[in-house]
Amino acid sequence: MKNSVIIKGNKYGITVILDQDMPFEELKEAVAEKFRESTKFFGNAQMAASFEGRTLSKEEEKEILDVIADNSDFRIVCVVDTDQAREELFKKSLDERLNELSTQSGQFYKGTLRSGQVLEAENSIVILGDVNPGAKIISKGNVIVLGSLKGTIFAGAAGNESAFVVALEMNPMQIRIGDIVARSSDTKEKKVEKEAKIAFVDEGYIYVEPLNRDAIKYLG
Repeated sequence: MKNSVIIKGNKYGITVILDQDMPFEELKEAVAEKFRESTKFFGNAQMAASFEGRTLSKEEEKEILDVIADNSDFRIVCVVDTDQAREELFKKSLDERLNELSTQSGQFYKGTLRSGQVLEAENSIVILGDVNPGAKIISKGNVIVLGSLKGTIFAGAAGNESAFVVALEMNPMQIRIGDIVARSSDTKEKKVEKEAKIAFVDEGYIYVEPLNRDAIKYLG
């Protein structure tokens, strides 16, 4: 059927109207054909999507999304419920998902941060170097220091207490995660253990633990 799959677009996403009565396997073939025809129009954009005309199970929705991915160059990064499919909601859902993807991808900084330097990041950040006393890192995501951490760290700066800090040598002046703050002891340790550690929030307190298999669960 020629109109078994109809695509309607707006600035932020697409609505895919599916035939209600067509057998599902035939519907998938019709979706593939429709999106092959439309791939030049949409290009490789990142979009939100909604499905109308037919109630899909989660498994069927996943199969349809796989068919779309296999037959077009653009990415559907989130699916909007049909009863909420309005342009502003498309925009909000798309912006939130793209921000989430950006946060997951993170960014890198190569070099040593010296006293007085401040590095700010909208996303998670990996430091390929040391963070000296007097240096400061502020990140809305996680902070990973592949070196010695002796400065001040503020992770989850937007209030995210699920953020974490990892360092190959953990001896910061201060760690803040979300709204929780921990400071180093005024009594200097004679010897700092040079092993990878992770700092995370649990029940309102910041804990610093060796980065072993038991601590990996906090990286989620």
